[in-house]
Amino acid sequence: MTSAAPAMPGELCSAQSRSRARTKSRNPKSLADRPKKLPVRIMTAGLGQALAFLKAKGYAPGLLAELTDWINQRMPPQGNEPKDLLERIVKGNADVLRRATDEVLAYLLWLNRFAEAEGLTEDTEES
Repeated sequence: MTSAAPAMPGELCSAQSRSRARTKSRNPKSLADRPKKLPVRIMTAGLGQALAFLKAKGYAPGLLAELTDWINQRMPPQGNEPKDLLERIVKGNADVLRRATDEVLAYLLWLNRFAEAEGLTEDTEES
């Protein structure tokens, strides 16, 4: 199985800009908290369960939309496959789940680094 080429920074920046536009009226430091906690939740419970939790609680709907957009760009839906990320994971096979998990974790890693560089995280503790 071949892996996709890494994303260009411009692609990531435009996704971040869209995310910022959607959430301009909210406190940026509180928004940076969700992507920071999500990778741990994904590694603990799995991608499907972590996204279902976000959706059920109504946490960070903009983040869920951004993740769906990102996965649809990186892994375009095939045939009658749903466009919604959560539906794709539920209805997809193990390969879709593995690839989507890798892509989401990579996106969140970048997003967390970006938020930290922009000073949007509440704890800017240096290691």
